[in-house]
Amino acid sequence: MYIIITGGGKVGEYLATVLLRSGNEVALIERDVKVADRLSMILEGRYLIIRGDGCDSRYQEDAGIRKADVFVAATGQDDNNLVACEIASRIYNVPRCIARVNAPKNQRIFRALDIESISSTEMIANLIEEETLMGSVSVVSSLTHGNVVLTEISVPHMHNHSNDDGVLAFDVEMPEDSLIVAVSSKDDVEVVGEETRLYPGDIAVIAADRDKLTEVRAVFHEL
Repeated sequence: MYIIITGGGKVGEYLATVLLRSGNEVALIERDVKVADRLSMILEGRYLIIRGDGCDSRYQEDAGIRKADVFVAATGQDDNNLVACEIASRIYNVPRCIARVNAPKNQRIFRALDIESISSTEMIANLIEEETLMGSVSVVSSLTHGNVVLTEISVPHMHNHSNDDGVLAFDVEMPEDSLIVAVSSKDDVEVVGEETRLYPGDIAVIAADRDKLTEVRAVFHEL
C-alpha cells in the first residue's frame, strides 16, 4: 500500500517504521526541519520525506496524495488532524483517512464528520497500525473451536452507494464463510435483520474464517 502520514513525532515515526518493515511505501509530511532531517536518516525502506504543513494541499500533492491508499493524520494538534483528513478525504478522495485524537472530548467532532479517529489515550501508535494494516479490521475474539473469528470493520465513505441512504446489510455480497452479524452505530447496536442498513462510520461485527479477512476488507473497500 501507499500510505501518507502527516506528523513526524513519536507516533508518526513509529507508524512509519512499522509500515516500512511490512513492505509498504510511506510518505511522511513534517513541518519541523530538524525532525524531517532526522527521519530521513533513520527510516529504512521505500519512503519520502516532505518538509511542510500536512494541512496544506500543496504538500499533500507533493507527497503523492492522488495515489494514496491510506492517509494518517498523527500530529499532536486535533484541529490540524481534522483539517488534514478533510482535505485528503473530500478533495482527493483518499479511500481511508485515519486521525489521531489527542483530546478524547474532540472525538465526537471527528465522528460527526465521518472521519475515523483513535484517541491517543488508547495506545495510539498500536491502534493506528492495526487499523491501517488491516483496513479497519480488528479481531475481537477467536471462537473456541476452529478457524472462525469475530472481527470489527468500520464502514468507510462509500463510492458505489449513497452515503445518506446507506446500504442494506443483506445486500452486501460477503465472501463465502463470512457473515455480518451485528452493526453498531452512533445511537444503537443491533443484530442484523432484513431492514438493517450500513452507513459510513458504523462498526460492522463479522463472523468469518480467519483466512477470509483480506476478502472481507476488499468488500467493504468497494462499497
